[in-house]
Amino acid sequence: QVLLVESGGGSVQAGGSLRLSCTPSGFSSSRNCMGWFRQGPGKEREAVAQIDKGGGTSYTHSVQGRFTISKDNAKNTLYLQMNSLKPEDTAMYYCAADGWDHRCARNEYNYWGQGTQVTVSS
Repeated sequence: QVLLVESGGGSVQAGGSLRLSCTPSGFSSSRNCMGWFRQGPGKEREAVAQIDKGGGTSYTHSVQGRFTISKDNAKNTLYLQMNSLKPEDTAMYYCAADGWDHRCARNEYNYWGQGTQVTVSS
């Protein structure tokens, strides 16, 4: 059974930092492309960042220069380092994974976590 478990969410003030973690079970992070998505109150879910099997990364424009996605394959863990947080970053953050880079590139992920809440106050 494939399972993704996120952690690291919380409440911070604007300008603060958080690091989200996602630990998959049932598959190896090194053999999958993975990504972070978020859904804010009253908003549609949006792709935040993704990392392909080779370590290539991409980000949505609003987080470029502030967020960093990374994988530690030895620990089988995906991270999202979030710096200079803004109130508009408030959302439920979800980890996702898929075995095919071309599917990830289209934001078509087969596996999803339950989410971790991030709240940024002004």
